[in-house]
Amino acid sequence: MPPGPEVESCLTPLDGGWGWMVVVGAFISIGFSYAMPKALTVFFNEIQEEFLISYSDIAWVTSIMLAAMYAGGPVSSLLVNRFGSRPVAIVGGLLCGGAMVIASFGSSIIHLYICIGVIGGCGLSFNLNASLTIISKYFLAKRPLANGIAMAGSPVFLCFLAPLSQYLLTNFGWRGSLLILGGMLFNCCVAGSLMRPAVLSANPSMGAPQKVVEQADNYNTKLKESCMKNVYKLLDFSLLKDRGFIIYLIGNLLFFFGAYAPITFLAAYAVSQGIEEYSAAYLLSIMGFVDMFARPGTGLVASTKWIRPRIQYFLSCAMIFTGVTHLLCPLGSGYVFLAIYVALFGIGFGMVFALIFECLMELMGPQRFSSAVGLVTIIECCPMLLGPPTAGALVDVFGHYRYLFIMCGTVIVAGGVFLFVMNIYNNHMLEKERAAKDTDQNCTTKDNQDPEKAVEVQLEARQQPPEAAAEQTEPEAGDGTTAQGEQMKTSEDDPRPENAVTASKS
Repeated sequence: MPPGPEVESCLTPLDGGWGWMVVVGAFISIGFSYAMPKALTVFFNEIQEEFLISYSDIAWVTSIMLAAMYAGGPVSSLLVNRFGSRPVAIVGGLLCGGAMVIASFGSSIIHLYICIGVIGGCGLSFNLNASLTIISKYFLAKRPLANGIAMAGSPVFLCFLAPLSQYLLTNFGWRGSLLILGGMLFNCCVAGSLMRPAVLSANPSMGAPQKVVEQADNYNTKLKESCMKNVYKLLDFSLLKDRGFIIYLIGNLLFFFGAYAPITFLAAYAVSQGIEEYSAAYLLSIMGFVDMFARPGTGLVASTKWIRPRIQYFLSCAMIFTGVTHLLCPLGSGYVFLAIYVALFGIGFGMVFALIFECLMELMGPQRFSSAVGLVTIIECCPMLLGPPTAGALVDVFGHYRYLFIMCGTVIVAGGVFLFVMNIYNNHMLEKERAAKDTDQNCTTKDNQDPEKAVEVQLEARQQPPEAAAEQTEPEAGDGTTAQGEQMKTSEDDPRPENAVTASKS
C-alpha cells in the first residue's frame, strides 16, 4: 500500500536504481496502449469481407477501443491510488490479452465491439495510467527523462507492429493474428510485474521509520473517504465556468473528431490506390518513426523563451498544419505521395500531442490540472467515438475516401482557427479585466486612505504610555501660566482706569 501524502512529503525518490526497470515496463505498457488501436486497422478489410459489413461498422472497433481507453482514465487512476501500479498493470495485461484471444473466435461484429473495444480498451487504460503513475514515484529530478523514454514506446511499437500485423494476416488470417497478438499482449503482465512499489529514502530530520509506518496506517483508515474526494476532484464540473477552459475544450473536441479517422482507414485507402498490402502497412511505420522525433523536437521548441509565452498559439498552428495535411491528401496518388503525406501527418500529430497537455497545465495551473485532465478525457470520448464511424459512413455513401480526408481536414482546421482566434479574444478580455480590477483597487485605496490614517493616529495615541501624555500636558500648562502672567503684566502697565482697578483686585 503506498503511503499517504503526509508520508511522501518526508520521503525522496531514488531517481535511479530499480526505477530504470520500471521505465522499461512502462515503455512496454505505453507502447501497446497507444500503438495497438492503430495496428489493428490492418485487419479491417478482411473482417469486412467476412462479416459483410460497411466501413462505418468496422470503424466502431477502433472508436470504442479508444473511447474506453480514455474514459477509463479516472477509474484506473482511483484503482492505482487504492491498490498500487503493479496489480492494476497486471490486470490490464490480462484484460488486453484475454480480449484479443476471445475476439479471435468471434462470430459477429458485435462480438468484436465488446471484446476488442470495451474489454481491450479498459485493459489498455489500466496499463497506461499505472505506468504514468509509477514513474512519478521513482523519479524526481530525472522525471522528464524517464517520462520521455516511456512515452517513446508509442511510436516505436507502431513502427514494428504495423508490418508485423500484415505479416501475421498474410500467413494466419485475421483470427490467427488476433490470437498471436493476444499472446503478445500478455507481456504487459510481465511489464506490470516490474512495477514493484517504490522504496523511498527517508529524510533523517523527519523522524524514525516507525513514525512513517504509523502515518501509513492512519492513511489506510482514511482511504475510503479520500476515494470519494478523488472522484469529485477528477470530475470538477465547475471548470466549465472558466472561459479559457471552454475555448481549449471546444478546440480539442474538433481535433479529436477528425484525428483518428485517417489512421483508421489509411491502410485500406492505400490498397484502394493499388499499393501492395505490405507497403500499405509500412505507411503506419513511417508515421510512427516520424512521430518518434516530432514529439521531443516540439518539446524543445516549445521550451524556448520565444514560444513558451505563446504556447497556446503554437498548439493552434500545429492543429492547422495537421488539418491542411489531410486536405492535401486527396490531391495526389502513388506510394511516394502517400509516404510524404504520412510523414507530414506524423509531424503534425506528434506536435499536437506534445503540446496538448502542456497547454492545459499552462492554462489551468498545476493545482487544477488533475481535475481538468479527468474532465477533458471523459468529454473527449464522444468525438473520439463518433469520428471514425462518421468518416466510414462518408465512404459508404460516396464510395471514395477523398471525402473522408476532406471532412477530417476541415474539422481540424476549424478547431485550430477557433483556438487561435478565441485565444486572442481571451487574452484581450483577461487584460481588460485585469486593468478594471487594478482601477477598482486604486479607487478603493484612495477612498480609504484618510480613514486609515485617522485610525493609525488613534491607535498610536492609545499606545502611548502615561508618562508621555504627562510630558505632553506639562508644556501646555506652562504655556497657560506664562500667558496669564503676561496678561497681568500688561494690565498693570496699562494706564486705563478699568485696567488699574482690575490689577488692584488681582
